[in-house]
Amino acid sequence: MGFVHLHLHTEYSLLDGAIRIKDLPGRLKELNMEHCAVTDHGSMFGCVEFYKAMKENDIHPIIGCEVYVAPDSRFNKKVMPGERAYHHLILLAKDNVGLRNLNRLVSAGYIEGFYRKPRIDSELLIRWHEGLICLSACLAGKVPTLIREGKIEAAKREALWFADLFGEDNYYLEIQSNALKDQSTVNAALIKIANETGIPLVATNDCH
Repeated sequence: MGFVHLHLHTEYSLLDGAIRIKDLPGRLKELNMEHCAVTDHGSMFGCVEFYKAMKENDIHPIIGCEVYVAPDSRFNKKVMPGERAYHHLILLAKDNVGLRNLNRLVSAGYIEGFYRKPRIDSELLIRWHEGLICLSACLAGKVPTLIREGKIEAAKREALWFADLFGEDNYYLEIQSNALKDQSTVNAALIKIANETGIPLVATNDCH
C-alpha cells in the first residue's frame, strides 16, 4: 500500500506553507503517489486550483482543511493568560455532503469565530460533521496537547468524543515522524490510546 499525503499545506497556508500547487503534481508523480489531500490552515482558498491541477495530472484530489477549534465557544473572544485561543484539527471531505459541510465550517470560522484565526467550535462540528473524516492533527491538536500536558485520560476522553461524533472509520489518531520536540512521546501515547479504544491510527507528514 502506497503512502498518501493527508496533511499537506500549500502556498495558501499564508506565511507557513511553501508548496506551490503548480509544482505539486510533478513531485507526486516522481514519488508514484496517486492521491493527495490539501489541508491549508483555516482556509480553502486554494482548493479549486488544487483540484484542477490534480485532475489534469490524473491524481485523485482530497479536499480538506486544518481548522482552528476554539477551546469553548467560537463567540468567546477573550483568552486568559496561559490559555490557548485555538487547537488544530484536520477535516477531509469524503463526499459532496462533506464538501458542503466543510465549506460551511470554514465560512463560519471567519464570519462568527474569528479571533487571531478563523475558529470553529464543537457546536459547529456537531451540526456539520456529516460526510467528513477527522484526524487528530499535529502537536497543536487538542488530543496531542493534552498528552503533552500529561493528561492522558483527558486525551483519551477527547479522542472518544470525536470518534463517537464522526462515527466508525471517520476519526483517526494522527501519528507523525519528525524531529519536533515531544513527537515521539505523543506518538507512543496515541498508539496506547488506539490500542485501548480501537480508534484507528493514520500516518501523516504534516507537509509544508
